[in-house]
Amino acid sequence: MDARTKGRFLFAVGLLCGFYWPASVTSKGAPAGQADTLPSAQGTLPHFIQEPEDAYIVKSNPIKLRCRATPALQIFFKCNGEWVHQNEHTSQEYKDLNTGLKVREVMINVSRQQVEDFHGPEDYWCLCVAWSHLGTSKSRKATVRIAYLRKNFEQDPQGKEVPINGMIVLHCRPPEGVPAAEVEWQKNDELVSSLTDDQLDTRADYSLIINEARLSDSGNYTCLASNVVAKRRSATAPVIVYVNGGWSLWTEWSACNVPCGRGIQKRSRTCTNPAPLNGGAFCEGMSVQKITCNSLCPVDGGWDEWSEWTACSSQCERQRSRECNSPAPRHRGKTCEGSGKATENCTDGLCTQNIESSIDVALYSGLGAGIVAVVILVVAVMLYRKSHSDYGVDVIDSSALTGGFQSFNFKTTRQGNPLLLNSSMPPDMTVGRTYSTPLCFHDGADKELFDPLPDIKVKVQSSFMVSLGVAERAEFHAKAPGESYPQDLSCDFCSTVDKRKKGPLTLNGPLSGSREQLRTSGVFGHVGGRLVVPNTGVSLLVPHGAVAENMSWEMCMVINQGEASAQTLEGCEILLGPEVTYGPSGLDLFCPVAMTVAHCAEVDAENWNIQLKRKTQDGKWEEVMSVEEESASCYCLMDSSSCHLLLDQPGSYALVGEPLTQAAVKRLKLAVFGSVEASALNYSLRVYCVDDTPHAFQGVVAAETSRGGQLLEEPKTLPFRANTFSLQVSIQDVPQFLWSIKPFTTCQEFSFPQVWCSNQQPLHCAFQLERYSPAAAQLSCKISVRQVKGHEQILQVYTAVAEGEKEPVPFFMQTDCTVTSQTGPKAFKIPLSIRQRICATFDTANAKGKDWQLLAQKLHLDRNLGYFAKQRSPSAVILSLWEARHQDSADLDSLASALEEIGKIHSKSSPKDPEEAEPDLNHIEAGGLYGTANPAAVPEGEDCAPEYTG
Repeated sequence: MDARTKGRFLFAVGLLCGFYWPASVTSKGAPAGQADTLPSAQGTLPHFIQEPEDAYIVKSNPIKLRCRATPALQIFFKCNGEWVHQNEHTSQEYKDLNTGLKVREVMINVSRQQVEDFHGPEDYWCLCVAWSHLGTSKSRKATVRIAYLRKNFEQDPQGKEVPINGMIVLHCRPPEGVPAAEVEWQKNDELVSSLTDDQLDTRADYSLIINEARLSDSGNYTCLASNVVAKRRSATAPVIVYVNGGWSLWTEWSACNVPCGRGIQKRSRTCTNPAPLNGGAFCEGMSVQKITCNSLCPVDGGWDEWSEWTACSSQCERQRSRECNSPAPRHRGKTCEGSGKATENCTDGLCTQNIESSIDVALYSGLGAGIVAVVILVVAVMLYRKSHSDYGVDVIDSSALTGGFQSFNFKTTRQGNPLLLNSSMPPDMTVGRTYSTPLCFHDGADKELFDPLPDIKVKVQSSFMVSLGVAERAEFHAKAPGESYPQDLSCDFCSTVDKRKKGPLTLNGPLSGSREQLRTSGVFGHVGGRLVVPNTGVSLLVPHGAVAENMSWEMCMVINQGEASAQTLEGCEILLGPEVTYGPSGLDLFCPVAMTVAHCAEVDAENWNIQLKRKTQDGKWEEVMSVEEESASCYCLMDSSSCHLLLDQPGSYALVGEPLTQAAVKRLKLAVFGSVEASALNYSLRVYCVDDTPHAFQGVVAAETSRGGQLLEEPKTLPFRANTFSLQVSIQDVPQFLWSIKPFTTCQEFSFPQVWCSNQQPLHCAFQLERYSPAAAQLSCKISVRQVKGHEQILQVYTAVAEGEKEPVPFFMQTDCTVTSQTGPKAFKIPLSIRQRICATFDTANAKGKDWQLLAQKLHLDRNLGYFAKQRSPSAVILSLWEARHQDSADLDSLASALEEIGKIHSKSSPKDPEEAEPDLNHIEAGGLYGTANPAAVPEGEDCAPEYTG
C-alpha cells in the first residue's frame, strides 16, 4: 500500500470513529466546497508551526494549549495518553498571507481540577496530532503543573559586622515553589545588581558576595523570591561595615611648662587615623605622653670687687672700676645694675684746689656718710623684724597695748560670719556645728562610729625657743629656697620628706598611735548593691549583674590606718587619700566595681603627677595607672574632692601624688576644739591641721570624743603649697585682763615636711589658758593659721567655758549612721528597667552614631574610651560610674537631660523610618528615670549580666 492510499485509509477510519469534523462544514461554518478552494501543500506530511508549551495553573484559572500546523486536515490533542473529545477543541483555519498555504489552529482548556484529578507517574501532559493526505505528525509534549510558592525561606540571610575592605557573604535559599523562584537582592529597599556594581557578585546558589566592603555597603539587606504565583521577602539582615580606630602621628613635644627648673613636656596623638566608626574598636595605648624636662634657670650677673682708686688727677678726681663677672649673666639673666666705673674728688694734697674747696669737700663727705649710715641701720632693723616674723616670733595681742586700763567688751560679729555672736544678743552656747560628709545610709539605731585615739600628750615647743637656736628646729625646716626651683623641690623638699618618713617626729607632730582598721562588709548577689564606710568618703558600688545568678559573695572593704603605707612610698610621693582594701582576694565578677575615695589635692595636671597604686604581696607599691593617662586595666575619674575608680581586681589601693612645681596645693582642714582642764580655771584650746578628707578628720573626732572636747568653730579649709615653707599657728586678741596664756606659746609652728607628709594623720598643737577669776565665763579670741609666704585662715573662737553650759556637739551630720550596705534596687538611683533600656539602646552598634560613645560624651565621661570599649556592656559600666559620681545627690536631672539631648540630636540629624523600631529616649527621660517605667516592658538580661552578649 503506497503512502497516498495509507493516508486515505487512516482518514476514513477517523471519520468512522467520530474523531473528525464532518467534511461538509469547516471550523468557521463555511461550506466544504469553499474550504477546499484554499490551496495546500500537496504531497507532504503536516508541519507544526506552533507546538503546545509548558504551562502553569495559577490559583483556579485554566490555561490554554495551542497548536498550529500546515498542511493539516484535522488536529486533535491527546493528554496523558487519551484523546481529548472533539467538543473540547476550538479550531480555526486561515490562509498564511506570506506563503498562501492553509494553516489550521486548535486550542483546548486545561483546568486545575483536571490536573489535580490526574494521578500518574509523571506530570500532566498533552500533545497535538495533525492529519494530512500523506499521514500524521505529533508535536512535543507540553506539561501542565499547578504553580505555588511557599511562604518561609529555607535559609534567611544573616546580619554581618565586617571591617572595612573585608568580604561580605550573605546566603539565601528561597522557599520551595513551582516554577522555581527567581531571587533578587535589595539594600534599604532598593535593588542591587552586579551589573551596576563591580564589587557585587551573585552566585548560582543565590548568595550575595561583596568582595571589598565599603562604608556605603552598610545597610539592611533583604532577599526577594518570586515566581508566577507570588513574591516572598526574607528577614532583614543588617550589615555594618565598621572602621577600627588608628592613631595619628605624635605631635611635637611641647615646650617645658616651667621657665626654670624641673617641669614636664607633653606630646599627644588622637584616634583619628582613622576615627572609629560604626562601633569599631578604639585605639589601644596612650593618647598623651609626658617626660620630665629641666629648663636652665636664668643667672643674674653680679659685680666684682671694686679696683683700687687711681692716683688723683690734676682735676682733683680719682677713678675705680669693676666687672660684671661674679657671676656673669647667663641663660637670659639680668645684667648688673649700676655703673662699672666710679669717679670722686680727692683732697690728698696732690691737687691744686684752694683751702675753701677742701673744706666744702670734707663737709659734704661727712654729711653723706651719716645719711648712708642711717639708711643702712633702718634697712637692717626692718629685715631683722621681717625675718623673725616669718619664722616664729611671739605674736603680740592687740589687747596687750592697753593692759588693764580699758574696759572689756565682747567683739561684735564680723560681716558675713554667722558663727560670731552679735554684741546685742545673748550668746547661745547650745548651738552645735556640723561637718558634712559623703553618702551614708541612715538607721535609727545608736552606735559608736569611731574608734577613739588614745589621749597622747604631744610636746609643744615655742617658736621663741626655736629662734634661740635649739638644735631640734634644724631637723625639720627645709633650707630657704634659692632662685633655682629644681634645687628646692628635688633636694631640700625630697630630703625633708625622706626624713619625715624614716624617723619619728617630736615637734608638735601627728596624733600618732595605732587605731583599729575601719571595716565594713556585706553579702551581694546578682542584683548588686553598695558598701559604705560611714563618714570617711569611701564607698564601693557593685553593679547589677556583676555577680553571677544563683551566686553570692561576702565582700568587705577596709581602710588601713597608720603610717605603714606612707613609709613604703618612693621619692616625693604622698598619700592623697586613705589606703583602701576591698575583697575577698578570689572575687570573680563579670564587670568592674566602682570605688569612691576622697582626696585632698587641688587637681592640676601641670602641678601634680597623681597615680593610682596597688600594694603587692611583699608590701610594696606598684603603679596601676597615672590619672592623666589612658589605661585599659582600670579607669580613674578625678573630681574636685573625690576619686572614682573602676576596678577589676580586688586588693589594696591608694591615690599617690608627687608635686611637679611649687604651685602644687593640697587642702588642709582646720578645726579648733576646747575643753576645761582638771583645774577649773584652766582651759585648753587645741588646733588641728589634717588633710582635707572625711577619713582624716574622723581621727580628730575620735580623739576629741575620748577627751570630751567641744568644736568651737566651723572647720575651715587652707590651701597648703609645696613651697617648702612652714605652717604657723598663733593665738590673737586674748583679753589680757581676764585670761593669761603660758609664756612663749602664743605662736607655734609645724615644719613643712610635717604638714606635707602627714599622710592622713592628724597634726595638732595646744594653747593653755588660765582665767584670773571663775567669773570669766566666756572666751573670745582668734586663731591664725598661715603658711609662710602662703595663705592664711582665721578661726574665730567665742564660747562659754562654764562646766554647766557645755553640751556635746555633733561633728558629722550623720552621727547615727550605722547602715553600711544596701542591696537590690534601693541601692541604685537609676531604676533597673530604665538601666536595661539604656544599655540595649546604646550598646547596639548603630550606623547613625547613636552608641555608648555618645552617651559617655553627654555624661562628661568621654576620656579613656578604650577602657569602656573592652567591656561586655560599655553603657552599663558608664552608668555605674555615673552612679558612683552622683551618689551624694538624689538628682537625676543630669542623666535625664543628657538622654533628652541625645534624642533631640538624633531626631534632627536622621528622621526616623516609621517601620524602624527605635527606643524612645524622650520617654525614658520623661517618666522612666523617676520610677514610672514599666519593668515588664524590657527583657531581662540586658545589663552587664553574664547572659548579655552585647
